[in-house]
Amino acid sequence: KNKTIMIADANNSYAQIGQQGSIGQGFNDQPLTIGGVLKEIQTLKDKFKNEDEDEPSPYQMLEKATVLQECRVFNDSNVVTNNPKRCCHLITKLLHLLTQGETFTSNEVTDVFFGVTKLFQSKDHNLRRMMYLFIKEVAEATNPDDVIIVTSSLTKDMNSSEDLYRANSIRVLARIIDAAMLGAIERYLKQAINDKNPIVASSALVSGYSLYYVSPEVVKRWQNEVNEALNSSNNGGNDMVQYHALALLYQCKCHDRLAVTKLVSQLIKSTPKSPLAICLLIRYAVKMLNGDLNAANAKSTYQFLESCLRNRNEIVIYEAARAICNLPSIEINDISSAVTVLQLSLSSPKSTLRYGAMKALSEIASRHPLAIVKCNEEMEILITDPNRSIATLAITTLLKTGTEGSIDRLMKQISTFMGDIADEFKVIVVDAIRELCLRYPQKNRMLVGYLATFLREEGGFEFKKAIADSIVEVMNSIPDTKENCLFHLCDFIEDCEFAALSTQILHLIGSIGPFTSAPSRYIRYIYNRVILESASVRAAAVSSLTKFAMKVPSLRSSVIVLLKRSLSDEDNEVRDRATLSLYMIQSIETSVENSTENEDDSNFAAPNDISPMLFEPLPMSFDSLEKALDLYSMNESPNQPLVFTSLPIVEEDITSSKNPKMNPNPRLEENSKMAVGQNASIPSSSSMNSDPTNDLYKIPEIASLGRLFRSTSSIALTENETEYLVHCVKHIFDSHVVFDFSINNTIPDQMLVQVEVVLESQDDELYKIISTIPIPLLKYGKKRALLCNFRKRFGMPNRIIYFFMRITF
Repeated sequence: KNKTIMIADANNSYAQIGQQGSIGQGFNDQPLTIGGVLKEIQTLKDKFKNEDEDEPSPYQMLEKATVLQECRVFNDSNVVTNNPKRCCHLITKLLHLLTQGETFTSNEVTDVFFGVTKLFQSKDHNLRRMMYLFIKEVAEATNPDDVIIVTSSLTKDMNSSEDLYRANSIRVLARIIDAAMLGAIERYLKQAINDKNPIVASSALVSGYSLYYVSPEVVKRWQNEVNEALNSSNNGGNDMVQYHALALLYQCKCHDRLAVTKLVSQLIKSTPKSPLAICLLIRYAVKMLNGDLNAANAKSTYQFLESCLRNRNEIVIYEAARAICNLPSIEINDISSAVTVLQLSLSSPKSTLRYGAMKALSEIASRHPLAIVKCNEEMEILITDPNRSIATLAITTLLKTGTEGSIDRLMKQISTFMGDIADEFKVIVVDAIRELCLRYPQKNRMLVGYLATFLREEGGFEFKKAIADSIVEVMNSIPDTKENCLFHLCDFIEDCEFAALSTQILHLIGSIGPFTSAPSRYIRYIYNRVILESASVRAAAVSSLTKFAMKVPSLRSSVIVLLKRSLSDEDNEVRDRATLSLYMIQSIETSVENSTENEDDSNFAAPNDISPMLFEPLPMSFDSLEKALDLYSMNESPNQPLVFTSLPIVEEDITSSKNPKMNPNPRLEENSKMAVGQNASIPSSSSMNSDPTNDLYKIPEIASLGRLFRSTSSIALTENETEYLVHCVKHIFDSHVVFDFSINNTIPDQMLVQVEVVLESQDDELYKIISTIPIPLLKYGKKRALLCNFRKRFGMPNRIIYFFMRITF
C-alpha cells in the first residue's frame, strides 16, 4: 500500500508540473523543480529495487564439517525432547547438503544415521516427519547391516496408535527392506491395506507398489486385500485409496492379458466412485482396446468411455474424450461426441482445462481435420489467450483445419503474437505453416514470404533451423518455388549468426544454384561469406564456389580469380580447399582445350580426375566410416590397400531415422556434414564403446579369420521380463560366421557357471562349428559375451538356413 501511495504522489507531482509550469509544491513542501522530481523518483526506484531483491538462502554457505558437528546434539535427550525445532533445522541442513551433491564418507553416514535414529524418543510430529524423510533418503547410502537396526523402531511405529507414525513408517520400511525381511512385516502391511484411516491405507498400497519390484510373489498374495480396499466402504470410499488399490491390482495382473480383461470388465460394470480411479480405469480400457479393437467386450468398453463423457467430474470427462479421440482406426462420426465435450471445455475459466482440450483437438486435427471445424470459432478467440501455450496450440490447429480463404487472416494474426512467444512455440507454428504450404501449393509465395520474415527476426538456433528446414522441404516438394526459396536463404546468410546453418545453406546453394536460370546471381552471396565469416563458413563457401565453376563453364574464369584470394587465408582448411578446387578447375580447363584440339570431347577424361570427391556422396555415413576404420585398424596384418572396398561394412544405426523429430530434414543435415568436412560432428566415445564389434579383433581366435565383411545390428532373442536377457550380433567373414551372444543374468543371489550355447541348424552341410568361447562365470547383474564360430563349406551355394539356440549352464 505504501508503494502505491508513493508512486501516486510522484504522478501527482508530474501533473503539477504540467499544469503550473516548472515550479510548484513537491515532496516535503519544498519548491518543485524538474531536477527535484527526477531525484525523488530515482530515490523511490532504488528503494523499491532493494526491497524486491531476493534474500540469500540461509543454507547457501553451509560447511559439511560444521553441520556434522552440530548434529551431535541428537545424542542429547534434553535437546531432542525440549527443542525439536533445532533438530528439524539440522536435518534440513543435512538434506540440503545431500541434494547439492555433497559426498559423505561411510563413517560420516553411519554416525549421522545413528544420531537421527535417536530422535524416535521425540513425540513432536514435525520432527518425526523430518526424521522419516531423512532415513528414507540416506538408507540407500548406508551399510545394510546398520539399516536393520532401525527397522525395529519403524515396526514399532507401524503398530502405533498415531496414524501419522503408522503411515510414514510404512513408507520408509518399503524403501529400506529387502525380500528376506519382507516376510516379517507382511502381516502388518496386509492389515494396513484395509485400515479405516485412508492415509494409512494409501501408504500401505503405495508401499506394495514399490515392493512389487523387490518381491513380486509376496505382493501378489495381497490381491484379496487390495480388492477389498478397492470395493469396500470401510475407509469411506476415499478417492486416493481406490486409485492406489486399482494401480496395485493392475500391476499384479499386467502380465496376464486375460486377468486384465476380466478386471477391466468387472470394474466397467461397477464403476468406482473415485474420479482418479475412473481415469486410471479409462487408461486401462484404452490399452485393452488398442490390443484388440474387435474383441468381444470392445462394444461394452466403448460404451463405458462414452458414459464417462457425462460424468460430473471434469477430469473424468477430459480423460474419456481424449481416450476416444486417440482410439486406433476410429471414424469421424464416432468422435463427434468427444469433440463436442472438448469444444465446451474451450470456454472454461480454468486455463488447465482449456489447455488440455486445445491439445487434444490439435492431435485430432492431424488425423481428422474436418471433425473439429465446428470448433474454429472458439479456437479463434483463444488466439488472444494470455496463456501463450494455449494461443500457440489454437493458431496451429486453425492452420490445420482452416480453408484456403482463411489463410490470409490467420497469417496476419500469427504475425502479431510471434514476438511474444518462446522459441519452442515458434517452432510449432513454423511446422504448421510448412504443412499448410504443402497442402495449398498456390499459396506458397505468401507463406514462404512469412517464413522468410520470421527468419530475419530474433530467435535461437532451433527456431532458425526449423524455418530453414521448412523452406528447403517446400523447395523440394514444389519445384516452382526453388529460386524464390533460394533467394530467401541467400538473404538469411547475409546476417546469420549460426555457422552450422550457414554451412548447410551454402552447400545447398552450391548443389542447386548452378542449375537455375541465372547462376551468376548467387556468386555475390557466396563470396561475401568468404570475406566476412568464420573459418568453417569460409571453407563451405569455397566448396560452393567450386561447384559453380565445375557446372557452369561461363563462370570459371571469375571463380578462379575469387578462389586465388583464398590461397592466403589464415585457416588451413580454407587454403587446402582453395588449392584443391583450383587444381580441379584448371584440370578441367586443360582437358577441354585438349579435347577441342583432338575434336573428341565426349570420350576424353582428365588425368587424375578427383572431381567425384566433390560431387558424389560418400558410400557410407561418417559414423559408419569411423567404425569401419576402427575395425580395419584392429586387424593386425591388413593385406589390402586402404580403399572403401577393403573396409569392413558396419550396419547403419537406424534409431535416428525412426524418430523424425530428432532430424526434421535429414537431407539438409547430410549436406551440412559434407560441407563442413573435418568440422563435421564426430560421434562420441560412448557411442563407439556401445558397438559390439569394437573388441572383436582383440580375441586371438577371431583375429585370425581375416577381414570382417559385415556386422549386423543387435537382435533381442528373449523377452525383457525373462530371467536371462540374450542378444545376438552376427559377424560375417569371408568364410566364417561368428555368433556373438550377449547374456545378462537378472536373477539375484545366483551365479551361472560354465555358460555355453548349443546351436543346431537345419542344414549341417553348409556350416560347420569350429569353436565356442564359453563364459566361465556370470554373476548377477553382469553382462558377458559368448562366441560361436562357424565355417562355411567351400563350394556350397548360399541359401537361407535357421539356427536353434539353447543355453546350458
